[in-house]
Amino acid sequence: MQAIHNDKSLLNAFSELNTDNRARQEETGNAFKEQKGGEFSRLLKQSINELNSTQEQSDKAIADMATGQIKDLHQAAIAIGRAETSMKLMLEVRNKAISAYKELLRTQI
Repeated sequence: MQAIHNDKSLLNAFSELNTDNRARQEETGNAFKEQKGGEFSRLLKQSINELNSTQEQSDKAIADMATGQIKDLHQAAIAIGRAETSMKLMLEVRNKAISAYKELLRTQI
């Protein structure tokens, strides 16, 4: 009977340790997510804002070309090319992020 009691107390001790370890891991994991997730989120928002700005410049250059207000056709072509390249890059980043997310979903635990 004494051995059963010792086994139960041992199991309780391990259970408490396991619970404490999980709590610490969650705290550490949440802090890591907040730190790294915030940085990634900030970088992504900044990139989207830059893309939006480039697209607006391209739209303005196209509108200026259509109305004959543009003085330097070369600069308009450069603005349009930048917008096109930026959009292609953003689409590739999006595709890679979606691919990585799908890979995480397929990962077995």
